[in-house]
Amino acid sequence: MSTRTVTLLGSTGSIGAQAIDVIRDNPDRFRVLALSAGGADLRLLAQQAVELQVEQVAVARDGESVRADLAEALAEAAREAGHTAYGPEIVLGQEASTQVAGSGADVVLNGITGSIGLRPTLAALAAGSTLALANKESLIVGGPIVKAAAGPDQIVPVDSEHSAIAQSLRGGRREEVRRLVLTASGGPFRGRTREELADVTPADALAHPTWDMGLVVTTNSATLVNKGLELIEAHLLFDVPFDDLAVVVHPQSVVHSMVEFHDGSTILQASPPTMHIPIALGMSWPERLVDVAAPCDWSQAATWEFYPLDDEAFPAVRLAEQVGREGGTYPAVYNAANEVCVAAFHAGRIPFTAIVDTVAAVVEEHAGRTGNGIGGSAVDLDVDQVLAADAWARTTAARVLELPTDTAEETAR
Repeated sequence: MSTRTVTLLGSTGSIGAQAIDVIRDNPDRFRVLALSAGGADLRLLAQQAVELQVEQVAVARDGESVRADLAEALAEAAREAGHTAYGPEIVLGQEASTQVAGSGADVVLNGITGSIGLRPTLAALAAGSTLALANKESLIVGGPIVKAAAGPDQIVPVDSEHSAIAQSLRGGRREEVRRLVLTASGGPFRGRTREELADVTPADALAHPTWDMGLVVTTNSATLVNKGLELIEAHLLFDVPFDDLAVVVHPQSVVHSMVEFHDGSTILQASPPTMHIPIALGMSWPERLVDVAAPCDWSQAATWEFYPLDDEAFPAVRLAEQVGREGGTYPAVYNAANEVCVAAFHAGRIPFTAIVDTVAAVVEEHAGRTGNGIGGSAVDLDVDQVLAADAWARTTAARVLELPTDTAEETAR
């Protein structure tokens, strides 16, 4: 494989940091052109930029004070690393990630969290870059818009479940597939009843037994909203109807997902729980890098367990399937309302069970709206409709929860 140029969106987050691990271990395979981040940790962003000697550094915040702070952080990091002549282009503002995403790198890894990743996703596709997609929300809310913008095999999934399916699909022809089976760890509350979930705390929700993820994704794993989003993502990525998708709980998180074929065979992808493998594949697809992570140790006894999903205690997957079948702006509403609820939960304003209950209430209210831009194809759904539905859902969730009026706006950043 020749050296590929890469743009990393969300470089200071969990996915971005692990992508840099992979790049650091494979300096002959990748050259990073640009980094983008929200701007919460300018020092880390500057250190990454100096280490990778990127040409552009993008921050979602704006203003002369942000520019000055970033320039100072870059200068300090450069002095510490002995690269005093280093001076990348600084790009600021809400469209900063979109700008660098469209700069034409061979690969754009979208590791942004939330629906704000939609425009960068579309920019990367328009520029002809391979999109290594960790920002599942952009595909889910954009749906037919993103699919229409993508060329054949232009999107490579980075979620471990969808990477596993993509790998397993190599074992047979698409017409031989009976169904796709997504695995879920069950999160930190697996086995609890709905009543037992009423008093769990934010700290409890972030204590994931197998994965180390950011605040939003870890909380979504605890509610199983994340698996609901991944169900919609699988439907869109692989053109498989919801009737041919299933979710099973697998606490060990070693089997990352499976493909069941019509002769009764099932092919699965297994590896210890690490995101390095799907991230590396996202950037190097269809080739594999060497020694990205340790494989399973087959010399040690191990047990893999599988359980049915408890839809009563964790209704998020069932609700996601409902909105996925509806299509149009429904997935955007589901996702946006959830982001508001997750923020409210971590602020101590609502109990854990109110997260999915509120999302369901917002989805139901959306069903009664007129002129809500519901459509099943790129012809009758556009970015403005998606973003309008996203904004409406945030405002509605805040109203339902009786939160301050600026809460919805804060969660959209």
